[in-house]
Amino acid sequence: MFFKQKNPYRLMTPGPVPLHPDIEKILGEPMIHHRTPEFEQCLRRVTEKLKETFATEQSVFMHSSTGTGAMESALVNTLSPQDEVICIVSGKFGQRWVEISNAFNLKVHTLSVPWGEAVTPQEVEKKLNDHPKTKAILIQACETSTATVHPIREIASVIKAHDETIFIVDAITAVGAMMLEMDDWGLDVVIGGSQKAFMLPAGLSFIALSQKAWGFYEKSKLPKYYWDLKPEEKSLLKGETHFSAIVPLVRALDVSLKFLSGKNKMETLSRIQSLAQATRSAAVHLHLQVFSKAPSPSVTALTVPDGVDSQKLRDHIEKEYNLTLIGGQDQLKGKILRIGHLGYITDDDMFALFDIIYHALKDFSHASPQLTNMNRENLDAANEELKKYL
Repeated sequence: MFFKQKNPYRLMTPGPVPLHPDIEKILGEPMIHHRTPEFEQCLRRVTEKLKETFATEQSVFMHSSTGTGAMESALVNTLSPQDEVICIVSGKFGQRWVEISNAFNLKVHTLSVPWGEAVTPQEVEKKLNDHPKTKAILIQACETSTATVHPIREIASVIKAHDETIFIVDAITAVGAMMLEMDDWGLDVVIGGSQKAFMLPAGLSFIALSQKAWGFYEKSKLPKYYWDLKPEEKSLLKGETHFSAIVPLVRALDVSLKFLSGKNKMETLSRIQSLAQATRSAAVHLHLQVFSKAPSPSVTALTVPDGVDSQKLRDHIEKEYNLTLIGGQDQLKGKILRIGHLGYITDDDMFALFDIIYHALKDFSHASPQLTNMNRENLDAANEELKKYL
C-alpha cells in the first residue's frame, strides 16, 4: 500500500508545526552575533511587524523561552504576593494558570468550565462581582487541549468597567491564527509562542502590555529578574535585546512575519479558517465527531468511535503512516484526536491526512462496530468536503 511503503513524514499538530521552506532556509544560514548592525536592523523590523500581528501600538517583547515562560512573565510583571486572580479553567492550559499563580503565592479563584465548552461573559462578570478585589483575570484565547475558543472580545468588554482589574490572555494558539485585536478589544496582556502560527521552532515567546498593565507593573512586587520587562523596553529602544538573543529564531521570525502582517495577515487567517472548516466537515464522514462546542480555527479535536483508543490510534498512524497527530490530555486521553491547522500545510497534505486516517481507522475496524461497514465511499465523501474549502 502506498502510504505504508513510502509516505513522506508529515506533522499536523497544533505545535510544533511544519515550517515554510523560506523559514527552513534561513534557519540554516551562518550564525551572526546579536550585537551587530545586521541583527539590529532585523530586530527593528521584527519589532514593528509584531505590533501589526498583535494589533497594538505597544511594544511586543520577546523572551527566549516557550510560551509558559511568557505566562510567568505576565504575572511577575503586573502582580504582587496575595493579589487575587480569577483563572478560567476549561482544560489543561487553564489549569496551568492556576499552577503558576499558586507558585507565586497569588490568591486564586477558579472559574471552571466543562472541557470543550467556552466560558460566557456573564459567568466572568458574576465571578468578578463575587470577588471585587480581583487584580487579574487569566484566560486562554484558545484552550489547545480541547480545541476551544473563548469569547475574548466580549469578556474584555466586561472587564473594562473594572479599573483595578487587568485581562491577561494566553493567545499562544490564537495570535496570528484568528482575529485578536489587542488595542481595539482592550486586552491588557497578550502572550504568544513561536511554535504555533509563527511557523518557527519552539524557543521564542512574546508578550505585550497595555498602558493599564504598565501601571500595574509600577506597583508589582513579585520577584523578577530575567522576566523583567522594563530593562527589555530600554534595550528595545536601542535596537537590542537585554540578554542574548536566539539569533536564528529572530531572523526566521523576520521571514514568518511577512505572512502575519500587512496585506498577507488576513489571507493567512482565512487559510487557517478554511483548513479548520475542511477538517470538521470531512471528519464526520469517517465517523469522527467534533468535540468542542466552540471549535478553534487553529486546532480541531475529534472524538473517535466507541471502542477505539485515540492514543493507540495516534501511535499507529505515526508508526505505520509517518504522520504525527496528537491525542487528548488528562481526562481526554484516549478519547480525542487533535489535528493542527497552523504552519505550512498544503492541499496535498490535507488529502493525505484523510486518506491516512481512513486507512488507519480501517485497521481498527475490529475495535468498533461503527467502523465495520466503512468503505471507500466514506473517504470519497470526505474528499468532496475538502474540495469545498481548499
